Amino acid sequence: MTAHTPSEPIDILLVEDNPGDVRLTREAFKSTDSEIRFCTATDGDEALEFLHRCQRDDSRSCPDMILLDLNLPRVDGFTILEVLERDIEGPPPPVLVLSSSADEADIARSYERAANAYLTKPTSPDEFSSIARAIERFWIESAQHPAPT
Repeated sequence: MTAHTPSEPIDILLVEDNPGDVRLTREAFKSTDSEIRFCTATDGDEALEFLHRCQRDDSRSCPDMILLDLNLPRVDGFTILEVLERDIEGPPPPVLVLSSSADEADIARSYERAANAYLTKPTSPDEFSSIARAIERFWIESAQHPAPT
């Protein structure tokens, strides 16, 4: 397996049911230098279907990264983490939990299910932009990702 840094545009699967947080996240990434394309899933079932379709269809662009809320309708973020670890062929893209919960049990449970990072949602647009730039610097520009399968 060879590692690589994703090339632009960067495809991010944003799994978030709150329209305000979707808007804030998309706006925050406009403050980065990277070209980002978002695909948004508004519940866990939709996210899993997207990821399974991606595995079945070679022509479909799989995400370079997943930003995952935990508290989702139908299928929660913890279940998505479990399915990624168990059912997806090859290593999944980096999964960054972006949750309003700062509960230590949620943090531990996310890492136990192979989340790559746990970030508490910011409360202001400026803080969202700061997190987006930090994600860009580390996860997009510096970290090596597994090559797509």
